[in-house]
Amino acid sequence: MATHVLERSQLLRTTLGEAWEFFSTPRNLARITPRELGFAIREPFDEHPAYSGQLITYTVKPLFGIPLTWVTRIEEVQAPFKFVDTQVRGPYKRWWHEHSFEEVEGGVLMRDRVEYELPMGPLGELMHDWVVKGRLKRIFDHRWAVLEALFGPAANRSLNPNVPRA
Repeated sequence: MATHVLERSQLLRTTLGEAWEFFSTPRNLARITPRELGFAIREPFDEHPAYSGQLITYTVKPLFGIPLTWVTRIEEVQAPFKFVDTQVRGPYKRWWHEHSFEEVEGGVLMRDRVEYELPMGPLGELMHDWVVKGRLKRIFDHRWAVLEALFGPAANRSLNPNVPRA
């Protein structure tokens, strides 16, 4: 089964502390997720900032508006520089997502690296090419735009996923 990788970087006009506070608060994920995904954290919910072992249960509608339960676990936290979440239960065979933050001139460089595998063998791979790859791109494009609005205009437009890099 193929492991697919999605990587994104974005310059945020903020401090490392503010970036960490925003991204380590699980409820903020709803703010950066497209509404059509019907993303909602299930209650009861542990309100603490991200910590190793934290479980978060969501309802999400990834395909055809059909709701499903997605459970993630925060596997690793190195505040304020990175954290990793993995899928415990959900639509993927495997989902591993590393969020990292680095202070740079002009703000914080945020990086996402997602490694994922789809279920259902060859059918899952067809779904990746036809649906999943494009859907993930749109989700992360939406996220980029929301973060751009929240944290001000990025000085380096080459970090925009819609602008080809030189």
